[in-house]
Amino acid sequence: MRHLTPALAAALLTLAAGSAARAEEGMWTFDNFPIARANATLGTNIDQAWLDRVRLSSVKFGGCSAGVVSAAGLVMTNNHCVATCVANLSTQAVNYAETGFTPRTREEERKCPGGTAEILTDISDVTERMHAAGAGLEGQAFTRARDAEAGRIEQEACGGDAGKRCQVVSLYRGGQFKLYTYKKYSDVRLAFAPEDRAATFGGDLDNFSFPRFAIDAAFIRLYENDAPAATPTHFVWNASQPVEGTPVFVTGSPGATQRLLTQDQLFTIRDVVLPMDQLLASELRGRLIRYAAESETRAFEAMDPIVGLENTYKRGLGRMRALTDPGFMAMKAGQETDFRARAEAGAGDANPWTTLSAAQPIVRDLYPAMALLEGGTGMGTTPVAGGSQLFSWARTLVRGAQERARPSAERLPEYADSRLSGVQSGLFAERPVYPGLEQVRMEWWLSKTREWLTVDDPRVRGLLGRESPEQLSARLIEGTTLADPAVRRALWEGGLAAVEASQDPLIQYLLSIQDETRAIRSEWEEKVQAPTDRASERLSTLRFQAYGDSVYPDATGTLRLTYGKIEGSDVPGQRWGPFTTFDGLWDRATGAPPFDVAPQLLAARGRIDGDTVMNMTLSSDTIGGSSGSPVVNAAGEILGANFDSTVLTQRNAYGYDRNVNRSVIVTTGAVTVALRDVYGIACATARAEPPFRHRRRSNH
Repeated sequence: MRHLTPALAAALLTLAAGSAARAEEGMWTFDNFPIARANATLGTNIDQAWLDRVRLSSVKFGGCSAGVVSAAGLVMTNNHCVATCVANLSTQAVNYAETGFTPRTREEERKCPGGTAEILTDISDVTERMHAAGAGLEGQAFTRARDAEAGRIEQEACGGDAGKRCQVVSLYRGGQFKLYTYKKYSDVRLAFAPEDRAATFGGDLDNFSFPRFAIDAAFIRLYENDAPAATPTHFVWNASQPVEGTPVFVTGSPGATQRLLTQDQLFTIRDVVLPMDQLLASELRGRLIRYAAESETRAFEAMDPIVGLENTYKRGLGRMRALTDPGFMAMKAGQETDFRARAEAGAGDANPWTTLSAAQPIVRDLYPAMALLEGGTGMGTTPVAGGSQLFSWARTLVRGAQERARPSAERLPEYADSRLSGVQSGLFAERPVYPGLEQVRMEWWLSKTREWLTVDDPRVRGLLGRESPEQLSARLIEGTTLADPAVRRALWEGGLAAVEASQDPLIQYLLSIQDETRAIRSEWEEKVQAPTDRASERLSTLRFQAYGDSVYPDATGTLRLTYGKIEGSDVPGQRWGPFTTFDGLWDRATGAPPFDVAPQLLAARGRIDGDTVMNMTLSSDTIGGSSGSPVVNAAGEILGANFDSTVLTQRNAYGYDRNVNRSVIVTTGAVTVALRDVYGIACATARAEPPFRHRRRSNH
C-alpha cells in the first residue's frame, strides 16, 4: 500500500465516493479495511485477528452471502437465497415453499442440486503479472492476453484441487488484480427453510421497503466426504434484543457497483441500459404471470422466477430514479470535477476521460445485440434466452466442446482449465425442468430479439430462419433430451465429436448460431471492453496518485466488509424507527395475500412474545448480492442477516448517500423464535449446535 501524506490523509476523510469515503461508506476488501477509521467512527476496538475470524466465518453461496454459525458446518442465509434449492427439491404434491422444510435430524437434510459454497482463505496481489500480460496490446488481443494470464495464475494456484477455487479479481476497474483463494464445498444441504409466507410476508408490495415483517432466514449445512464439515471458526449466536445505535459490521459478497464510472458512462446506463432492461423484464414478468394463471401446476413452476424478476425490476426502478435525480447527479458531477482537477494535469495525451467518452456511442450501438445474444456485459440484467435452463445447458455443452479443443490459454475465459470444475458442477446437477416454462422463456427471448434488432438484421434471420418464435421455441423444447443429466454428461465427456454428432435439436440450434453470438462478443471485446479496460486502468493510476489507494474499489461479487449502526430513517419518503416486532406483524396481517401470515406462524401467535424484534435497519453500505450477509457486532457475534434494502438505497450502485441508505435485517431473535416457538426444532438444534445456546433477552 502506498504511504499517504498528512494532506492526502485529511483529504480522504472529506471527499465522497468518487474519491475517498465518508463515515460508513465503502464496501471494503478484507486486505484493505480501514480498521482505525471504523474504530474511530463507531467507538469499537476491532483488530486484524477479528477481521480474520469474520472472513473465515463468511460464506459465498451462489449469488448470495451467508455466515457459519456452528462448528459442524451450519450456515445461516436468507430464505430467498435457498428458494431455488427449495423449488428444485419440491414437487407440486410436496411443496416445501408452502409447508417449510423442517428436518428433525441431520440425516433428513437434503442436498441442493448444483449448490456450492465457498469461504475465502487467502488474498494475494497479482497486479504486476496482469498488467504485464496486456502491456503494448490493444483491442481483442489485450482482453484475450489478460484472460489467458488470469487462467494461468488460477491454474498454478489451485491446479486440479476440487476442494479449492481460485479467482483473479479485478479491483479499481483494472487498477489492481488480486488472487482470491477459496475453500470450496460442493455438497451443500438444506437444513431449514420456513414457509414462503413467513419469509415473504407483504410480497412485492413490501419489497424494497420498511417497515418489514419477514422471517427471511434459512440454514444450509456444508458437507465433506458425506459428513458435516468441521468449521471451528464461526460466528457466535446472539439472540438478545437489539439496541438502537449499536455499531455493527456487515460481511458478504455484494454484487457489482458502478461508482467509479465517469459521468459519460453513467449517462449510457441511464439512457440505454436501464430503459431496455426494465422494458424487457416487465414483459417477461407479464408472460410468466399469465403462464402461472393457467393452472396450479404452472403457478408452482413459475413462482420462483416471478419473484426474481420482481426483484430485478424494482432494483432497476430505484437505480433509474437515482440517475434521473438532479441532486444526486450533481453530487456525482462534483466528484468527477474534483478528480479531474487533480488528475488531468498528469493524464498526458492518453486522457482516459476522452477515450471513455469516445467509446460511449459504440456502447450504445452494440449493447442491445450484446445483451440479447451473448450477455456478460457487466452493465445490465437482460437474461439470454429468458434464463432458460435448457438453453444454458446446451450453450455450455457446445461452447465447452469447442473451447476445450483449444489450449487453455486460447479459450474463452469461462472455459479455462482452472474453471472447468465449476462448469461441470452446474452442468451435471440434477435440477427439475418444466418444458412449458422453458418454452415461454425461449419465446420471449426470440420475439424480443427480433423486435429490438429488427426483422432484417442478418443475426435475427440466423436465429429464426423461416420459423416464428412460437414455432421454433416449441420445436426446440419439445425435442430436446437435455433435461436428462446422463445425456448432458455423455455429451460433455464425448467432447466436440459427440456434440457435433448429436441429433438433439437444441444442440444443433446452438451449433448453428455460434457465428452470430461469437461475432457480437468479439466486436464488443474489440471496440468496447478493451478500450474501456485500458482507460479504466489509467483512471485508477490517476486516482491512486490523487487520493491514495485507501479509496475503496467497486464491488465485484467478492467478499467485502462494511459498517454502520442500527438506526431508523428520517428523510422524506422513509420515516421510521429501526425496529419492527411480532406485534406489528399481527397488526399488519389482513388474511388476504400478500398480507396473509403463514399458517404455522399464525398458529404460534400465543407462544410468541409480541415485543420480540423481527426486522431492523442499519446505515451500512450494501447492494444486491449482500442478501444473506451476516450482521456482526464488535464482539464477533451474529445479530442477524441482511435480506433487503429500501428503494432509495438502490442508488447505492452509483454512490453512497448516508441519508437514505438503509439495509433491512432479519434478527437472530426472530429466527430463534421461529425455530423454537413456530417450528418446534430450536431446542433440538440447540443440543446439536452449540451456537444456538443463545443469550437470553436482557428484558426477560
